[in-house]
Amino acid sequence: MTAPSLRPAELDDTALAKVKQLEDRIGRPLVAYQPESPYAALTEEQLTELRRAETDLGVQLLAYRP
Repeated sequence: MTAPSLRPAELDDTALAKVKQLEDRIGRPLVAYQPESPYAALTEEQLTELRRAETDLGVQLLAYRP
């Protein structure tokens, strides 16, 4: 099973200013990361179907992004 990974975050000017203010307050450099998941985003209908299949098969299924 692949866990979500992290990649550097793309911050707008407002978010970047907030990070810089926090750096100043705590006296330490910061790097902003955002999670990048390999898993597919499913609709409620798709999720219901997947859960039904899990129950029927007695397994756990993971849907990945292409």
